[in-house]
Amino acid sequence: MSYKTILVHLDKKSIAEHRVRIAANLAIAEDACLIGVAMIGISTLTFQQAHIDEKDPVLASHLKFLHDRAARFVREFETEVKRMDAPSYEGRIVDGEANQGISLLGRVADLIVIGRTNLEEKSPIVAPDFPEYVMMNSGRPVLIIPPGYEKDTVGNRVMICWNASRESIRAVADAIPILKRAELVQVVMYNVDNEPDVNAELAGSDIALYLARHGINVEVLPPQKNKHIGTALLELGKQQSTDLLVMGGYGHTRFREFLLGGVTRTVLGESDIPVLMSH
Repeated sequence: MSYKTILVHLDKKSIAEHRVRIAANLAIAEDACLIGVAMIGISTLTFQQAHIDEKDPVLASHLKFLHDRAARFVREFETEVKRMDAPSYEGRIVDGEANQGISLLGRVADLIVIGRTNLEEKSPIVAPDFPEYVMMNSGRPVLIIPPGYEKDTVGNRVMICWNASRESIRAVADAIPILKRAELVQVVMYNVDNEPDVNAELAGSDIALYLARHGINVEVLPPQKNKHIGTALLELGKQQSTDLLVMGGYGHTRFREFLLGGVTRTVLGESDIPVLMSH
């Protein structure tokens, strides 16, 4: 498996700069096409359905502002990836808001790269549930970059949170192109005695062999016990100098509300480490 199409969500340069560079470096490593998408933030279809005149001076002025802002994001993206000598790239301005727009466009990409919503930002362009929505609705692996992350690469030291679930192996398989280039991939398991899909006697050995057959340098850490897995995982990641977490995303969708698993919720909300999730 390899990534041949990578989609990155475009945002303010101060927020998206490192996200774009991470996506571009992955595209360069994979010889992939990088698509940068700037959503205007509102669907003009809504106006048509509500019989609102888009030519109204006030509305037209606001729409022009949104289009101009998205166009600026695309120009900044194209300038940066051209400087980085990305093999193939394309910038798009797309009508609509980010949750649904990125989820739909991402379904024809091998990897989606987005940022986690910064709830302290005064005027965020995306909704608070943006990462959760894309992870749950795109059907593709999602690489989530936390606010304030200042590195231009990910995946040198990777930690897999493993419980042998469908979501867990999906995330591992989706991450293989990154794992192959990693200096070290560590597998960690929590409370394996309580996991119905895990054979405690063979915990970790099967997934380690699977990864080793792909030429991946893998280490299985001793099984961990902790009631607060999400918090413990993030702390262990910091101790091990991890620069990418790989894990399954757990939850259910109900309209635009999410019932997320506790570990998923903690990692999405608190991680300072980039996370690759698959649902």
